[in-house]
Parts: sequence; C-alpha cells; structure tokens
Amino acid sequence: MPRTIAVNTWVWTSPLTDATIGPLARKARDLGYEALELPLETVGDWHPQRTRDLLDELGLGAIVVGAMGPGRSLVAKAGDVAATQDYLRACLETARTVGSRVVAGPFYAPTGVTWRMDADERAGAIAELRGSLAPLAAEAAESGITLAVEPLNRYETSILNTVEQSLDALSPLLGEGVGLALDTYHLNIEEKRPPDAIRTAGSAIAHVQVCGSDRGAVGDDHTDWPEILRALDDAGYTGALGLESFTGENATIAVAASVWRPLASSQDELAARSIAALRALEHA
Repeated sequence: MPRTIAVNTWVWTSPLTDATIGPLARKARDLGYEALELPLETVGDWHPQRTRDLLDELGLGAIVVGAMGPGRSLVAKAGDVAATQDYLRACLETARTVGSRVVAGPFYAPTGVTWRMDADERAGAIAELRGSLAPLAAEAAESGITLAVEPLNRYETSILNTVEQSLDALSPLLGEGVGLALDTYHLNIEEKRPPDAIRTAGSAIAHVQVCGSDRGAVGDDHTDWPEILRALDDAGYTGALGLESFTGENATIAVAASVWRPLASSQDELAARSIAALRALEHA
C-alpha cells in the first residue's frame, strides 16, 4: 500500500494558528498531501476540535508535533520538568481530539541547548529522563497514543543523537506509549549508515520525518532514498512519512536548526518537489 505522506506546517509558518491552519490545510491537500503535521508551540495557538472538523472536511489526517522551546525539558538541568510534563499532557489531549495516534518530538531538552557531560552525568540525565517520561508513557498508552521521541543531531542536543543511544535510554519504556521518531536529516548527520540505523530501530519506530540532506526538498539531495524506503519496509514501519522543513521566519526552530538561507525558490516549490519525489519512489 502507498505510504501516507504528510507535511509539517513549519514548512510555511510559525506558529500555527487558527488563522493560518485553514489556508495551509487546503494548500497541502491541493499539493497531494494526505495528512498534516501540526506543531503545538503554545497551548491555545489553535483549537483542536475546530482543526479536527476542518481536516475531516478536507479528508486529511493529523499528526501532533511537540515544540521543545526554551525551558521545556524532562531533565531539570535544561528546564522545568513539571511544566514540560503538563505541556506534553496537553499535546496528548490535543492528539486525542484531532485523531493523531502519535505525538512526536525531542522530549528531553530544548532544541538547540547543549552541554558537556561525563559518563556519570549522562547516566544521571538518562535516569531522570526515564523517570520524567514514565507517567506520560502510561497516560499515552491508555489513550492508544505513542510519544515518539526524536533523536537530534549533536548541534541541537547533547542527550540523544543516535538510534543506539535512544534505544538504550528508552528501553524500559519502549512499547505501548513510547517509540522513536526518526528524521532523515538527523540520521544523515549522526549515523554511519542511516538504513542500518532504521533497521536497528525496527519495531520501535513510531513516526518518520523526511527532508533533503540540506533540510530542503526530498529527491535532489545525496540521500539514498530507495534504500531508506527499503529499510523502513524491513523494519516493518507502515506509518506516515512527514516532510519537515522550515522557513527562516520560524521563530521557534529556525535558529536552533540553523536555517540561514532559503532552501528552495519558494516553500510551495519545496513541498511540491518533495511529494513528487516521494510518490515517484513508490513506483520506482
């Protein structure tokens, strides 16, 4: 069966709001996308039930994405753990309303915040992460939702960079309620062979995000896309592929992700080229 192809509204705007979601949802549908990745930067930015009604009208699915801005962390050194747990509970409630089976994001520290750790400090941070995530994992599992934890590259976090690290850190929690969100951009930086990392992640994969190796469009970059898709098949992943790229106007992510230049002649072109490439791969 063809994979569901989603697009993150960060491709065009930040933050997503009630005023912007309608035009973007229609644009995504007209480009051929079948689902939207919906970032919840601040609770209340957009209305979950109205969004669900809109997406149902347009025949689009929903995937909720968390935004780990300043102060959001499940490790006390990097932020307010209790407030972050409350935020993630709001993400879960939003996911229930819009019909998303996944809440994806790097739920351990603010994106772009890094620090050095020796082995003991790292072990302590991982233990704290597990303890902070455990009650959320139970709540997610009760709702049939998976918190998909995303490893990021070394320039955006110092906690989880690779699939191997993530599996080790999250192993007591993986299963119902917790999985991995893999992003081809970060895999390209951190993994020796991204397809092998995908196969290693296996059944732990709960969501996959895609973009070109330069954070731009899929398909005209150096990523071996046929092999990436074969690895996802081998891993048994049948979920959506979500295009995640950014406009430089994104106040939450652009600086942390170092988006300093346009990644295509327009954001519409980036989205159109990406879905064309992904659909062509299905028939290759």
